[in-house]
Amino acid sequence: MSGICIGSVGELLVEFVCTEKDHRHLRAAPYVGPFPSGAPGIFIDQAARIAGAIGGRAVFAGAVGDDAFGEVILQRLRDDGVEPGLIGVIPGVPTGTAHVSYNSDGSRDFVFNMAHSAAAHLPPGDRIEAGFLAAGITVLHISGSMLGGAAMRAAAVDICQRLHARGVAISIDPNIRTELMTDRGYLDAVNRIMEVAAFVLPSDADAELLFPGQDFNDWSAWLLSNGARAVVLKRGDQGCIGRDAEGTVDLAAHPVAVVDPTGAGDCFCATFVTLAAAGRPLAEALAQANAAGALAVGRLGPMEGNSTLAEIAAVLKPEGV
Repeated sequence: MSGICIGSVGELLVEFVCTEKDHRHLRAAPYVGPFPSGAPGIFIDQAARIAGAIGGRAVFAGAVGDDAFGEVILQRLRDDGVEPGLIGVIPGVPTGTAHVSYNSDGSRDFVFNMAHSAAAHLPPGDRIEAGFLAAGITVLHISGSMLGGAAMRAAAVDICQRLHARGVAISIDPNIRTELMTDRGYLDAVNRIMEVAAFVLPSDADAELLFPGQDFNDWSAWLLSNGARAVVLKRGDQGCIGRDAEGTVDLAAHPVAVVDPTGAGDCFCATFVTLAAAGRPLAEALAQANAAGALAVGRLGPMEGNSTLAEIAAVLKPEGV
């Protein structure tokens, strides 16, 4: 038994995917969904799958509407082992939504309904703190996607500071969504959380915004000197680089056909953070996260490609890992 309890907080959404490329949500077209989504929700679903296999647990704080979309999300999280006691069901307020349209160059256009949905109705900070501590939380993960609105960003910073003071490890995926970046407060909140984070996992695009003009060696050394246990750079089809006090591990991406990249970074982060928090060495945790990310892009829907340790092992076995 590992004794770990992974927690996360933030938006829960359903996602609809446009069936036409280069559409940009500008004309009528078919969409498919609803898919359970929201970066923190994708993270905690994958974390529950991994933690459950090694004797750990996963708990989430957030909210859905009292509607069919909310039930879609709750059912998926329950089925995969997430403890839902801190997920509120808000009467009269719709569940949050995201619509995504893919482009031929690999970019994506999102339309979010978060601020005016149940996703923004987080439980009060003291209730989240008490609930997480009662659950025995050992790691709290934050996705930067929840930091667009002032109220949600304040809640994220508050709960991170509360739990960090209680000895809980903090993890952050900056996950910067330009569609949600309404003011400088977004990046300020990311920086405040990174200051107390044990695990920092930006993408290439995040790193360019947060550490302009610096390479991985420079900014990862700075984060480690400030108290981070591990720093990981997610590079999509270029693989990943991880660094801790023992050294650096650089992995190439697995060659896969990409069906839907949304959620792959969250799946990667959940696998890495859960295993690293359980004491697995950097090389092992990074290799399994890298394989989980490859599995995630192979299915349509942001949470549909989440995986088990057995499925991850099958990806790694041909390479002799």
